[in-house]
Amino acid sequence: MSSKKTPFEIIKSRYITEKANVLSGLKDSESSKSLKKFDKPKYVFLVNTKANKREIIWALEKIYEEKKIKVLYVNTISVHPKKKRVRGRLGKTNHLKKAIITLEAGDSLDDQV
Repeated sequence: MSSKKTPFEIIKSRYITEKANVLSGLKDSESSKSLKKFDKPKYVFLVNTKANKREIIWALEKIYEEKKIKVLYVNTISVHPKKKRVRGRLGKTNHLKKAIITLEAGDSLDDQV
């Protein structure tokens, strides 16, 4: 990739919330026929707000190259700042960009024991 950014400047951190854990756990679900179709694992990351999808794919495959993952899809979501009032002063929350990563079936970022 011709980007001047390092992979760790593009990918800030993994975004772990309750909803993200449900999304990553869908690949192991056996409860219904419709949930058995989700065989590809999905993970959520916080990324640089100016990063595009190609840079995100390149950075993830560089960071996890020892696990030999293959990124199939990237969906990005920009979360705009909200106005907040703290101790009488008006402020804003941070602007975020989230990336939902879909890996090939059988790949995983979690360490299996």
